[in-house]
Amino acid sequence: MFYYLSQQLLDWAKGTPWAEHLSALRLFRYITVRSAGAAITALMLSWWLGPRIIHWLKQLKFGQDYADRAEEAGGLAARVLSKKGTPTMGGILIVAVLFVSTVLWTQLDNKLVLLTLLSVLVLSGLGFYDDYAKIIQQTGGGTPPRVKLVAQFALAAFIAVYLWMTPSTTKLVSEVMVPFCKHPVATGAGLIGLLVVVLAIVGSSNAVNLTDGLDGLAIGCTLIVAFVFLVFTYVAGNIRTAGYLQIPYVPGAGELTVFCAAMIGAGLGFLWFNCHPAQVFMGDTGSLALGGAFGIIAVLIHQPFVLVIAGGVFVLEAVSVILQTGWFCFTRKFYGTGRRIFLMAPLHHHFEKKGWYESQVVMRFYILCVLFAVVALATLKLR
Repeated sequence: MFYYLSQQLLDWAKGTPWAEHLSALRLFRYITVRSAGAAITALMLSWWLGPRIIHWLKQLKFGQDYADRAEEAGGLAARVLSKKGTPTMGGILIVAVLFVSTVLWTQLDNKLVLLTLLSVLVLSGLGFYDDYAKIIQQTGGGTPPRVKLVAQFALAAFIAVYLWMTPSTTKLVSEVMVPFCKHPVATGAGLIGLLVVVLAIVGSSNAVNLTDGLDGLAIGCTLIVAFVFLVFTYVAGNIRTAGYLQIPYVPGAGELTVFCAAMIGAGLGFLWFNCHPAQVFMGDTGSLALGGAFGIIAVLIHQPFVLVIAGGVFVLEAVSVILQTGWFCFTRKFYGTGRRIFLMAPLHHHFEKKGWYESQVVMRFYILCVLFAVVALATLKLR
């Protein structure tokens, strides 16, 4: 919105005495300036809206009045404070601020931005429905996993087919890129590309959702990964930089930098209220949307597998659940009694069971996430 307004004013003032006075509006043409504006706007909006939304959620009694999975399992001696009664659905704050800031500072005629915003809104709505079901049931059960997966796969399939059928974006699907390689490892691989796109979006959405279990853990890791994609989107959208680093140039991808900056601002604002002890949880309303956003951005800049590296903590959390569930079912079938690999899954609960304090788990996962981020950024040069 600000971009179009500034350009209209410049066009109106052209050839008039006002032209010199309004020349500073040319700054709005720069992605870096608008990205900074989006981040600051999102942060300020989060600080202003945060207390009001938390109060509103408390009034509606949209709190976690059931014990979470970790507390139900018991044995978490290091957990001092119970999370019971803390307002959930805080993802409303993240998504609202992210959406508004992006609309204000980006070019809305960019289809890459529109696809990303669509993903965020759909997955946020799905998460909201799941959170609401948990509150109504007061058991933490929520929406059946099959229902959530069907909705996620439907959205991901729509995006994958749309990108494939659109001439300007078909290469994002038909050519498969992997980190540390200059050229596609497969070309004309439409079906494989469709599968990669779908798995990137669905997998990322659920991985972030599984990570959301400790105060500040998911949003802190989200901030680190968002910074990685801030760099990647800017590079992918700049033809000179992309050519120098020999990575795929994607026209219009630079506008996604504004979205990533807005995500960083919204994430910092939410972390203000979500750090230990949390005043609010993001819930599935936020985690599904943020994870899905990472998946679609990775696809749109033609770097889906970089997400596996940058989001290494999310991957570890998801893999721990898959391994735990698979091994438990296998051993129960063949030995009559289910056995576990980890003390508890997802992985952060395993370390809580080992006696780590919640804040220790969170900070050490932050450090691990930063290391993954450094490796991901290294793929820009090492190829």
